[in-house]
Amino acid sequence: MIHEAMLYERLEGGRVSCCLCSHRCRISDGRFGFCGVRQNRQGTLYTHAYGEVVAANVDPVEKKPLYHFLPGTTSFSIATAGCNFRCGFCQNWTISQAPLERKEPIGGTPLSPEEIVDNARDQGCRSISYTYTEPTIFFEYAYDTARLAHDRGLLNVFVSNGYMTEEALSAIHPWLDACNIDLKSFRDEFYRTTCKARLKPVLDTIERMGESDIWMELTTLVIPGLNDSPEELGDIARFIASIDPGIPWHISRFFPAYHADRSGATPVEKLREAYRIGVSEGLHHVYLGNVPGESGDIVCPRCLNIVVKRRYGRTAPEIHIDRGRCAFCGQHIGGVFP
Repeated sequence: MIHEAMLYERLEGGRVSCCLCSHRCRISDGRFGFCGVRQNRQGTLYTHAYGEVVAANVDPVEKKPLYHFLPGTTSFSIATAGCNFRCGFCQNWTISQAPLERKEPIGGTPLSPEEIVDNARDQGCRSISYTYTEPTIFFEYAYDTARLAHDRGLLNVFVSNGYMTEEALSAIHPWLDACNIDLKSFRDEFYRTTCKARLKPVLDTIERMGESDIWMELTTLVIPGLNDSPEELGDIARFIASIDPGIPWHISRFFPAYHADRSGATPVEKLREAYRIGVSEGLHHVYLGNVPGESGDIVCPRCLNIVVKRRYGRTAPEIHIDRGRCAFCGQHIGGVFP
């Protein structure tokens, strides 16, 4: 469905400037922006990513991954096709890169914001997640849904690459409750060559979100030979700690996908090394992702008692947090807990 876009400016000569993500595309009449879903039509910017989903599922909120946000609850998760990055290792490339691969906007199953909210409530979800692809590129759809969700008592989650502009973050801020941002690397060269983007806008978003009341967790997919050096992992951990050592850092294991299908999976020991680096740099909560046997329990950084004990597939987690503090020693535990 075609819908007029938010956050753009009209320029001379029929061009428009898109202010949604940090590419800040200047788009001529009839052309699309870098994301492949926003088109200039006679001086008006339209999005093709509205009202149709390419994925809609009920997921544990831990799958986002968010470990400190309503643990043990489910989140109604949606996506449209497209992305503003070109990561050659994308796990969801069949939908994120679809407009690029097919050289045309890709539709999906019609689902209005009202229907999304109704589905979430009917299936007992506590939140709606805009995920799988980059939510910034279906911003208008997410924005309308998120406002309605809040009115109906649901919370909202972005799973994002962090490339949104300050204007976009300001617009969604009143309706956004949590976000997991992929901090893919701490090297600008990696972002330029691998993602066709830049590092600084991602760091700027993380810093802005860290100053807001949006709950934030960060994820780094550790890829052998690309971003797995101890020096770079240490740089990432120090950056996170400089904002707030209580921000959870998810270190995720890479598996071959898309154009990186000939690379090997990340050795588990490399993730354990990253874990040790994160802890040594002062981070309170470091988690390993895509590693069998990892519980995802939240441990109090002061007394080392388990304050959230997860019991996947059985009953609600066992929570020992009282008004944001460890029930055993009173240490503050960041997050949003029921």
